[in-house]
Amino acid sequence: MRKYEQKRENSLMRLTRRHALGLIGGVAAASVLAEHAALAEITPEEAVKAYRLTHEDETFLDEMQRRACMFFWDQASSITGQVLDRARNDLAAGTRDPRRMASIAATGFGLTALCIADRRGWLPHAKVVERVRATLQWHAEKFHQEHGFFYHFTDIENGTPFPGSEVSSIDTSLLLCGVLTAQTYFQDDAIHKYATQIYERVDWPWMLNGGTTFSMGWFPDKGFLDARWVHYCELMMIYLLAIGSPTHPVDPKTWEAWTRPVIDYKGFHYISGNDPIFTHQYSQAWFDFRNKHDRHTNYFRNSVAATKAHKAFCLSMPKWYSEDYWGISASDYQGGYTAWGGPPPQGPIDGSVVPNATAGSLAFVPADCLHVQKAMKEKWGKLAWGRYGFCDAFHPEANWYDPDVLGIDLGISVIMAENLRSSLVWETFMRNPEAVGAMKKAGFVAG
Repeated sequence: MRKYEQKRENSLMRLTRRHALGLIGGVAAASVLAEHAALAEITPEEAVKAYRLTHEDETFLDEMQRRACMFFWDQASSITGQVLDRARNDLAAGTRDPRRMASIAATGFGLTALCIADRRGWLPHAKVVERVRATLQWHAEKFHQEHGFFYHFTDIENGTPFPGSEVSSIDTSLLLCGVLTAQTYFQDDAIHKYATQIYERVDWPWMLNGGTTFSMGWFPDKGFLDARWVHYCELMMIYLLAIGSPTHPVDPKTWEAWTRPVIDYKGFHYISGNDPIFTHQYSQAWFDFRNKHDRHTNYFRNSVAATKAHKAFCLSMPKWYSEDYWGISASDYQGGYTAWGGPPPQGPIDGSVVPNATAGSLAFVPADCLHVQKAMKEKWGKLAWGRYGFCDAFHPEANWYDPDVLGIDLGISVIMAENLRSSLVWETFMRNPEAVGAMKKAGFVAG
């Protein structure tokens, strides 16, 4: 097992990679609505809705989701509600990893996972409500914040920022998505009060720092990062949360301030940065982009195309990948942590597979993603499957199986699995009037 300091450095490296990804721009995208409309006789939304899960599918998803939800219960502080960035996948039930670095993004995923666990009956309702109340109260009243934004990595029990951690715009947004989901799911006055306080105090114009696009973060000794959210990626949630804010909104014109580069690959034409597949998943875990579009595209259909292109990209390397083994996204690997994917190729691709790459696209391309998920568990489950489901990444030919799982990677897996099964997270989150209002202000219409 790697030493704690090495793991901390691996996790903090994600900060640098995200900033680097944010610097990769591209030409503004032309509208791709017409191309999406011509792809099939029925829409991708209709195709997913018509997909019928088999008993075998439901059994697999039940186990995968339940195990992932247990991570957000076991690896969280009962006092602060913060969730560890990562933990070993071979821990005994109820045992918390001794590492202390929490991730504000993992906490946001965790709040949403607790809603799923409650709906599925995997945890006692009263205990879930108690945990969510405590989490929101601590974040509302005790956790240090700057203009409503939180530090990316902090000590799980006292909230002290880890060295090198920034006040993060994207990670705060991931937390807020979980906060607003919990606010709407639980009909509880205290939860509603604390959630409202956390969201409404965020000073979104401050993070613009005089520009039209959001800074990626802020340091107390250095000020704002030069890197900004300037091209299509996971950024959509930041802009929509800001546009919809009832207290500190930004101009809806900011929705047009970021570019939308277009990728053409093997017949697939879609908006994307030169980024891993998770960038097509994160915002859509909560915001429901189905059956609507802005003046550029229908982003749900765009993510369907991106997932299919990613599969084709993986299968173009048959020495490594097949129908039963494909999917790479930002993850651990034998050398540490990397942002890899494609098309076009990104990172030191070596034949490793990252299970959350396909789990996070279950709601976009269910047949292909479910097939590979089940096939990988059947073939490599004895080594790649543990207390919380799949390990973060593995490479069977190299006999390497990551000992860890990551909160954000389990989070996107469990949420998108639930959206496929019941649309629970989409329907719950979109009951927030701020989310609906933001999409209208950004120019979304039906279609």
